[in-house]
Amino acid sequence: MKHTDVIVSKDYRKLLSQRTPMIDVRAPVEFAKGALPSAVNLPFINDEERHLIGICYKEKGQQAAIDLGHRLVNGDNKKGRVRAWQQFLERHPNALLYCARGGLRSQLSQQWLVDSGINCPRIEGGYKSLRTFLLSYLDESCQTENFSLLSGMTGTGKTDIIKTLNTSIDLEGHANHKGSSFGRPLTEQPTQSDFENNLALALLEMRENHPGQRIILEDESRNIGGRHLPEVLNVAMAASDMVVIDLSVEERIEKLWQEYVIERYADTIAHHQGQHENSGEDAFSDYLIDSLLRVKKRLGSQRTNEILALMKAAIQRQHTDNFSSHRDWLRAITVDYYDPMYLYQLEKRKERVVFRGDHESVIQWLQENT
Repeated sequence: MKHTDVIVSKDYRKLLSQRTPMIDVRAPVEFAKGALPSAVNLPFINDEERHLIGICYKEKGQQAAIDLGHRLVNGDNKKGRVRAWQQFLERHPNALLYCARGGLRSQLSQQWLVDSGINCPRIEGGYKSLRTFLLSYLDESCQTENFSLLSGMTGTGKTDIIKTLNTSIDLEGHANHKGSSFGRPLTEQPTQSDFENNLALALLEMRENHPGQRIILEDESRNIGGRHLPEVLNVAMAASDMVVIDLSVEERIEKLWQEYVIERYADTIAHHQGQHENSGEDAFSDYLIDSLLRVKKRLGSQRTNEILALMKAAIQRQHTDNFSSHRDWLRAITVDYYDPMYLYQLEKRKERVVFRGDHESVIQWLQENT
């Protein structure tokens, strides 16, 4: 096999920034723990085969494990896997393949494809080396890039602005979580590894497409739901300038009502369509109550119970008052919990604020100063 059939580390940046299609031949359980967004999982061995080969390796050594692998993946089994790779390569002729560390699985996968008349380069070092590159790039970028944080009270529409800018990275989007107790998604958050990989790729693409420009991030705490910002990014954000959105309480309540009630209800009903008749209604009610109880410690038992009463009353009459009563508990938790917490945090960082204003003026300032 020629050396040109192996993609070496000096090429990682280009293939990652261009989102080159990749075949990940690791077992599904490995892929689920962490992968690349441009990769598809077409395994060389499945989870059960990997488990059996692993036991054999521990008990009898490498050669016995290799021999078992050949027995497990043979005949029609082998043909089916090669066919899956071929079909992907027909659609993506520039694709590459990799395994965990660039070892036997990717080498054999590549050879089987060569035997079928197709040459597909494999990546030196496999997924481990690609991830090491991304983490190193993330570390380097956080120390060299200029960031600005977009801040504002809950309901000021920070994410809306983030999505309009060419030089922004949507941290909540990558984490699949809106940041607050009420921001939990209907679908799972990515693994921590996938979250980190995607952040590194976003920074890489930002530098490729907008070199030297300031990168806008939403003002986030270290944790976004069950995912946490890499420490190096957290440190960089703690030293970054801040731009603050000012919006009236009424406008913020309307935004929160639309997002946490109207849109969430519709999404929940759609998500549970086809299940038990009231499953969507029950899930929406459970989501609201559970979200409130998650902040009970900070609110205190008495205030939590008062807001919970407002919430339960709103749930009972939401189909008769067009969900209007939900604004009552939203106002209470915003004014009593979110606003004081935000103002306390902002006061400690007020020297970092370089601009503040409404949506239009904030967008204009960011576009002119990035």
